[in-house]
Amino acid sequence: MIEVLLDLWNNSGIAQFFVGDGWKNAIMLLLAFVLLYLAIRKQFEPLLLLPIAFGMLLTNLPWPGGGIFHPEWFNGEINWAAIGGGFIDEAGKHIEPGLFDFLYIGVKLDIFPCLIFMAVGAMTDFGPLISRPSSFFMGAGAQFGISFAFVAAILLGFSPEGAASIGIIGGADGPTAIYLTSKLAPELLGAIAIAAYSYMALIPMIQPFFMKHLTTKKMRQVKMDQTRPVSKLEKVCFPVIVTVVCILILPSVAPLLGCLMLGNIFKESGVTDRLSDTAQNAMCNTVTIMLGVAVGGTAVGTNFLKIDTLLIIGLGLAAFAFATIGGLIIGIIMYFLSKGKINPLIGAAGVSAVPMAARVASKVGQEENPSNFLLMHAMGPNVAGVIGSAIAAGILLTLFG
Repeated sequence: MIEVLLDLWNNSGIAQFFVGDGWKNAIMLLLAFVLLYLAIRKQFEPLLLLPIAFGMLLTNLPWPGGGIFHPEWFNGEINWAAIGGGFIDEAGKHIEPGLFDFLYIGVKLDIFPCLIFMAVGAMTDFGPLISRPSSFFMGAGAQFGISFAFVAAILLGFSPEGAASIGIIGGADGPTAIYLTSKLAPELLGAIAIAAYSYMALIPMIQPFFMKHLTTKKMRQVKMDQTRPVSKLEKVCFPVIVTVVCILILPSVAPLLGCLMLGNIFKESGVTDRLSDTAQNAMCNTVTIMLGVAVGGTAVGTNFLKIDTLLIIGLGLAAFAFATIGGLIIGIIMYFLSKGKINPLIGAAGVSAVPMAARVASKVGQEENPSNFLLMHAMGPNVAGVIGSAIAAGILLTLFG
């Protein structure tokens, strides 16, 4: 009887917490509970943070004799043999592939991030950007956060691939961060995804500080003139032209940018309403669940609980801060060049957190002048930031991929 009880104990999940690095799994479970609280109670990016947190919860519950995810099967090339038929470990035990092994294939092969970008494209109106092309400069300025975090990460000892993956957090674009990291530094994916989405949720707390300290009251009170109407022809031609020009110059950006613009032309063409609706709703929701759970599943305690994780979180915050500063600086320059006609606050919306960053810029502007409505003006730099972050990811992938 004692042997039976011991056998039951040794094969239970609870016993695994006391073996080897099992204590790390216990800590990760506590972190998963914290993220669940933030997603549900505080509503920090709940659509993605909640599945990420639950994926983290599942992957860190001990699984005797196997696991729900095997990160070692995805180092470098995908171990298709192990995923297809299991794996024989050193002790001679047969390890079956877990659910997250199959889901993570969609991340590793860039399927999920690109489909999310298609959904974003179907929900995005590029009209404000088309009506004011100068918004591209503010979107480009906000990519300064990527450059700063990349250099800082190199100085802290990260590999160029890891530094590039950390730097892309400054683009404030979760799918792009996941896309690039899964290719260059998959071992950092859990930490980078959590940092990226956590800071995106904190944009309303991070950005106003820099907006108010880098601009004057007079600047923040500027009321901008209404932009010109944009024709349907312009909206239809825009995604085609951007796709052709950008991919000819930078082929590595094709998957992300191509899917973004495909989703947008579904919306703007007027002849594919069903496809646009599917991309915005059913497909977006389905892929969001699978992407979030799969990314959370990579946050295994043995890989996540390292000094590098704390550095990534710190560098991610710096990347967001400098992205905001970069956009504001370009906005201030344009304020002077336009002789006070452009409100520099919209430059902070150059980070590609659509439409949250644009809403923050509009809110800060209204606090200074209740009759000031900057939302549509801020959407120009905001969607320019989406394109800019995709291009930045393509450049980094070309250099280090």
